[in-house]
Amino acid sequence: MIAILSDFGHSEYLGVMKGVIRKTYPEAQITDLYNDVKAQNILEGAWILLKSYSHFPKGTVFLAVVDPGVGGKRNPIAIKTKDYYFVGPDNGLMYPAASDNGITKVIKLSDKGASKTFQGRDVFAGIAARIAKGERFEKLGHAVKLQNKLDFRPKGREGKIVRVDTFGNIITNLSPLKKKEYQLQYEHRDEKIPYFESYEAASPDQLFVITGSADTLEIALKNGSAFDNLPVKIGDKIVIK
Repeated sequence: MIAILSDFGHSEYLGVMKGVIRKTYPEAQITDLYNDVKAQNILEGAWILLKSYSHFPKGTVFLAVVDPGVGGKRNPIAIKTKDYYFVGPDNGLMYPAASDNGITKVIKLSDKGASKTFQGRDVFAGIAARIAKGERFEKLGHAVKLQNKLDFRPKGREGKIVRVDTFGNIITNLSPLKKKEYQLQYEHRDEKIPYFESYEAASPDQLFVITGSADTLEIALKNGSAFDNLPVKIGDKIVIK
């Protein structure tokens, strides 16, 4: 199986990558993990990949293309881990998920003759298909060390906003504490907000904290969008203690 993560949306770029996969390996199973990563947002893409990869069958090839440095100095790579494969740019996007599963090999891919603006098509899609087809991993490139290692570990109770989902929930990388109330500090806001174990437990239009499906703290609004109440930017620092 090949699972695609990108910031391409439902554009022709996504369709063309799937076309290259089918052209290289017509029997390939292709599924979309998520293609609406905010444009060029490596942090959000890396978080989604980290919290999603383990729900896929062993042997899945993750084709991950969120690549603001396309055509630049960052290496095009493929990573083999204990149970999976990851193909994409060496810009930190794939590192959290790959290292979580245990990296065993990293290879640099050739980009000779490839577009400087669309290596998802000219480099990554074809390699993902060849891996899924069963070609020997080591023959697809030469061994290389990773250049960029993105880290999601918070500094004490200071974390980061890593995602805003389609419901407007504000997702952080902070672990929950056994508390019924948290102190929220973000930019000029410093306030106490309650914690609930479920969305149902909150009152209508109430801002609260909940443990999300990624087992980290999220800020939510009952029957609404927390993002509308607290407009944030992915990557911003936030304290929840």
